[in-house]
Amino acid sequence: MTTAPAIETSGLVKTFGDNRAVDGVDLSVPAGTVYGLLGPNGAGKTTVVRMLATLLRPDGGSARVFGHDVVQQADAVRSRVSLTGQYASVDEDLTGTENLVLLARLLGYSKPQARERAARLLDAFGLTEAADRQVKKYSGGMRRRIDISASILNTPDLLFLDEPTTGLDPRSRNQVWDIVRVVVANGTTVLLTTQYLDEADQLAGRIAVIDHGKVIAEGTPGELKASIGAGTVHVRLRNAEQRPAAERVLAEELGTTVQLESDPVALTARADASGSESGAAEHAARALARLAQAGIIVDDFSLGQPTLDEVFLALTDRPAVSEGAVSEGVSA
Repeated sequence: MTTAPAIETSGLVKTFGDNRAVDGVDLSVPAGTVYGLLGPNGAGKTTVVRMLATLLRPDGGSARVFGHDVVQQADAVRSRVSLTGQYASVDEDLTGTENLVLLARLLGYSKPQARERAARLLDAFGLTEAADRQVKKYSGGMRRRIDISASILNTPDLLFLDEPTTGLDPRSRNQVWDIVRVVVANGTTVLLTTQYLDEADQLAGRIAVIDHGKVIAEGTPGELKASIGAGTVHVRLRNAEQRPAAERVLAEELGTTVQLESDPVALTARADASGSESGAAEHAARALARLAQAGIIVDDFSLGQPTLDEVFLALTDRPAVSEGAVSEGVSA
């Protein structure tokens, strides 16, 4: 028996003045999974989430959450979803416990039930020691954890996580990832928007790549990587002076554009656009032989699977996120 999708959209559109922020998005999100919306700032990810969460009314197309229309049956949708936005939504002047107890009481828990539920979540998210501390004194990672705790006081069928790790350090990001895995293991569907490619790769079973309000690719991480070639050649040279010559050799042998890394002795290029693993290996071997014939000294040479970063670059001719990028606004 086939399980109905948690989310279905068809031709979803949202405009802000002359800006068509979401331009005909079609999605089908399986229940009980993490589904990633991947794209740069301003791609339309947050706007899609806000329409699905009934915070914005679509200007065109349709969207259903567990079979409920987001416009005609908004109350039914809201009863089954929860949203954690890009910024902490808890009260910074209250303690962690006070925030969760307050929200639990608003959700109908008795006072003893609210305190018990708050204590369980604080313990599960590693916040017990900070339970009686004001949230404004929490670190960035702790704030994200208390925010997600608040979102699952009543276990939702669908949790929207809108760029949950923006600005966090690597350790805090890993902690949030662990929380997401636990939430999904307990039966909740997660729609994750992110501009971090490794985050989507780590968590999402399927990914929709969004750019300029349109879905430009969709599939599992493996399918998206395979769509741009069977492998990626990574070369590390002995001398930076030989990089121009190495770039010419790789471009000629592999028949593709060579990416110059910030490291002056590193180069990267896709191998075999046909998608054949054996073809990629043969191309890589010939490229290495040509480098040796040209007298170019190579300290390291490897053939690996393309990254999602390379997928996005191949699809859009630009990286998914740049240094110093800021989070999307409401109209993103």
